[in-house]
Amino acid sequence: MWKQPRGYIEGWTLCGGLFFTGMLLQVFAGKIEPDRFHFPVNSVYGVGFLLLILVFHFASKRVKRIQWFAGHQAGITALTSLLLLVIIMGLTRQAPSSSDLSHTNGWVVRIGWMQMTVSWPFILLMLYFLWVLGLVILKRLSCFRWKDTGFVFNHAGLFIALFGAFWGSCDLQRLRMNAPLNTPEWRATNEKNEWIELPLAIELKSFTMDEYPPKLLLLDNGTGEALPKKQPKSLSIETVPLKAELLNWQLEVTRYLPSAAALINKDTVNFVENPMEGATSAVYVKARNTMDNTRKEGWVSCGNHLFSYVSLRLNDKVSLIMPEREPKHFASEVRIFTKSGTTKEAIIEVNKPFSIEGWKIYQLSYDEALGNGSQYSVFELVKDPWLPVVYAGILMMLTGAVFLFLSAPKKM
Repeated sequence: MWKQPRGYIEGWTLCGGLFFTGMLLQVFAGKIEPDRFHFPVNSVYGVGFLLLILVFHFASKRVKRIQWFAGHQAGITALTSLLLLVIIMGLTRQAPSSSDLSHTNGWVVRIGWMQMTVSWPFILLMLYFLWVLGLVILKRLSCFRWKDTGFVFNHAGLFIALFGAFWGSCDLQRLRMNAPLNTPEWRATNEKNEWIELPLAIELKSFTMDEYPPKLLLLDNGTGEALPKKQPKSLSIETVPLKAELLNWQLEVTRYLPSAAALINKDTVNFVENPMEGATSAVYVKARNTMDNTRKEGWVSCGNHLFSYVSLRLNDKVSLIMPEREPKHFASEVRIFTKSGTTKEAIIEVNKPFSIEGWKIYQLSYDEALGNGSQYSVFELVKDPWLPVVYAGILMMLTGAVFLFLSAPKKM
């Protein structure tokens, strides 16, 4: 039997017991399925958890053993134990909580560290920390003084933010939609590739993309690796004429066609300007080897879904190539419909989502094979109804920090 006063040893023992209990449940019962705790189930459990904290708070006035859980020893050990699991989560590869890893081998999967947020050890320690934090807040409120304002706001804000993130994680929806050109799409897929009917539709009106200037690389004909192997060097084509040197080859770019079409004969390849959709990029290059004065010249192109790529073979060992151009910026002009009758038009770009009726719509991808001529856009739709609760907690923590700063004793 433990005797008063309890200290850190008892705190570490409790946290260790919760951790190993969670490990046993994880191994024999498996992970917690978040699909079982959607609204309103999570709300019922959340309210019950809050009532449990209130019951223990009022009971602590009569039972001194409970008072220890509102002290700093219990709080520090609970927080440290939870942070250790968060560190482990940051050091291990995490899979979506809805993914089925039952057929994946490895002890890391078996003990739940690849899906930490739905593992039993994490859930038990999170609940224990929230319980301790709730008792700490109620204890300070029961004998509240004005100078406690910063403390209460900080701790209550942390409790509200973690409470909202924890109980609301089951209601988070993260869906993926392929929106075709000029056709409203009402469906999206979840992480299990299941079709979900949405209360909104997205119609792609147009897709635009800007690309970085084309680059030239030297390629090893035997291995197919860019040269030099450890740190490949490239030549960016922004203006012509352009002269530069790659390894021991002196290059001179005399023509640059950002929109070109290939004219392929039996023995020759030529490029002409083509402003129409489906054009590719091509440059005409003259190359001279600075070691043996070997000279080569010809067209180099990255190609696309209509035209094959064209390389310039400099000798038996090295070729000059143009890799696919990298996207610099892409955006979708869309029309959004909702079942409530709302219609909105917007331009959605990377890192510039559009919000409507609780949904955030992110530009995710496009048809990479067609590039600028993509006939659809890929969007990620995210809805987190508990996010305002988390934001409220964060705002309370910031308010508490301001109170602590203003109430700090001033040095003479």
